[in-house]
Amino acid sequence: MKGFTSVFKRELQSYFSTPLAYVFLVIFLFFSSFITFQKGFFEMREASLRLFFGNMPLLFIFLVPALAMRLWAEERRTNSIELLFSLPVRLPEAVLAKFFACWAVIALALVLTCPMVITVCYLGDPDWGPIVTGYLGSLLLAGTYLAIGSFFSCLSRNQVIAFVLSVVACVVFLYAGSPSVMNYLAGFLPAGLVRVVESLSFRSRFESIQRGVIEFRDVAFFVLLASGWLWANVIALRGRIAAG
Repeated sequence: MKGFTSVFKRELQSYFSTPLAYVFLVIFLFFSSFITFQKGFFEMREASLRLFFGNMPLLFIFLVPALAMRLWAEERRTNSIELLFSLPVRLPEAVLAKFFACWAVIALALVLTCPMVITVCYLGDPDWGPIVTGYLGSLLLAGTYLAIGSFFSCLSRNQVIAFVLSVVACVVFLYAGSPSVMNYLAGFLPAGLVRVVESLSFRSRFESIQRGVIEFRDVAFFVLLASGWLWANVIALRGRIAAG
């Protein structure tokens, strides 16, 4: 646990000792607000954050991999990964510590969107269920994107390559359950396999949580999928370290 805490503090401090975290926060807050209001927030005449949360899957699909691409690629490029593992820390602890430090930055970004909530409360009497579950779903979705980004970051020293691979993987999961993809896959895959692909869709799970109903299967989906990618991250790093 001491090793986890040390790496977590080191990683979190690195975000705020450089412009990285501040740039991420400014870009996220600007685009999340701009896209929401630009799409007719006031014209809806509805006191809700449905439009705001509806933008999260697409907004996170670029911003989260951009934040995650440096997690391990930068360590490998500068060879500071050897210094990291010279500390009394186990590999799974290091992976989790770096993940949670980055996730904390994303959580801070979501907390800083509180003016959106204040605006909705000023305009009317919102239903708090979808707002609370919308934030929960956004955090879970971002965490899963982050786990995917962390995995691809450890595969390459090049941050741009890590970013592109992460975005592609996230896009595949996001649109896995879309009607066009399902119709295409139904043309040459068995019906059972098509349903499996559909069940992996991020969007359908996120929208289910966003509606204000928290089902265990949806939360478990994001938690288990993120855990799987983080475990793959550990295995990939072990292979890289063993190979020198």
